[in-house]
Amino acid sequence: MKIEQFEDKGLAQYSYAILSERANEVVLVDPARDPQPYYDYAAAHNAKIVGVIETHPHADFVSSHLEIHRKTGATIYAHSKVGADYPHQAFDEGAALQIGEVKLKSLYTPGHSPDGISIVLEHEGKDKAVFTGDTLFIGDVGRPDLRERAGNITAKREELARQMYHSTREKLMKLDDDVLVYPAHGAGTLCGKGLSEANSSTIGAEKSSNYALQQMSEEEFVKVLTEDQPFIPKYFGYDVGLNKQGAPNYEPSLKGVKWLEKNYKPEEGAIIVDARNEKAFKKGHYKGAINIQSGAKFETWLGSIVGPEERYYLVAESEEQLKELISKAAKIGYELLIEGAFVLEGEAALASPQLDVEEFSQHPDKYTIVDIRNASEVKEGKFFDKAINIPLPELRERAREIPADKPVVVHCAGGYRSAAGSSIVEAALPDAKVLDLSEAVNDFKK
Repeated sequence: MKIEQFEDKGLAQYSYAILSERANEVVLVDPARDPQPYYDYAAAHNAKIVGVIETHPHADFVSSHLEIHRKTGATIYAHSKVGADYPHQAFDEGAALQIGEVKLKSLYTPGHSPDGISIVLEHEGKDKAVFTGDTLFIGDVGRPDLRERAGNITAKREELARQMYHSTREKLMKLDDDVLVYPAHGAGTLCGKGLSEANSSTIGAEKSSNYALQQMSEEEFVKVLTEDQPFIPKYFGYDVGLNKQGAPNYEPSLKGVKWLEKNYKPEEGAIIVDARNEKAFKKGHYKGAINIQSGAKFETWLGSIVGPEERYYLVAESEEQLKELISKAAKIGYELLIEGAFVLEGEAALASPQLDVEEFSQHPDKYTIVDIRNASEVKEGKFFDKAINIPLPELRERAREIPADKPVVVHCAGGYRSAAGSSIVEAALPDAKVLDLSEAVNDFKK
């Protein structure tokens, strides 16, 4: 028996292949959008993929469960409360799947979602591991506030927090201390608030170190779990729906994106996501373009700034980068929203002014300062006492709240987000001088 962990660093997402060496069969848990790594793994072990288990309808990424079923004939397993629209077999509490020497048992563990399950792996009569989905993370548990308006079953955050209390204490914490814990996410995900950098743990280690598993009343647990959660990206509800339905096949969907000629000019008022680096963008860009730079978190910020009801143009500095960006967009199902994709060479008509950092540092009162960090970040401390806080995911809707009587300086925590933020404010306040503090923000940290 072998367990293989696959990691998507951009979304801090883990998926798994469980191999029965006796049966030469593989069962997957929570596969990512691109199914090829799982096909390669099965082929390398001369094994057949016979099952795909979805621990819940994921909010932060699109799964390839339906595509894998279509290609391999593998059975998809999910809890009956998912109300799945794809062919599947219910995998409710007590259900078990035997492959060779491995038995996979379903535990109903709602809390992050009302339809969540954890999968206990039994080998040679002993529980060896548990795949906890978004219920139990390393150092945290799943946030309870994502299913108030999404999915087959909705539930208020307080209700789900109570369910999480019982799922952890009455199900997961009852497992033996040496049972390995394999979660669906690691540090950096927005599905929890305090995850460890570790990619696995044990039940015993989590019982001793995970804040959410410490002794406390149900009321205390609900309070601590519902406070200070990260923002909810715009795309999360969309992905829950897409996963409940089953996403289009990956490669054909990528090929379905319309590639336009270089330096294409979109229609007036179109949403343009320009992923070139901030220096190239500031030298010249199209009117209204949003500068979400290509990088490790591109897909998260794309789905946080652009809503799933909107179509957009995607701009890159090369064909290679454009292909990569389309693949990143596909991780959250946003390739389906691309109106057209093209390469922008040279400098477009509009340039952004550069900030004189020394002048700003000497006379900050001459500027309107906008802090686009999340509320939880600001709670830990402000860089500028008089800064206006509008988190980046809310900025397109709220930018006109910013006074335009003085030059506007936009900052985040390290410089990446402020490129997007300043471009959004620039588009919303065309008569204002909008400046990006960028990486110079590090010089102002207290």
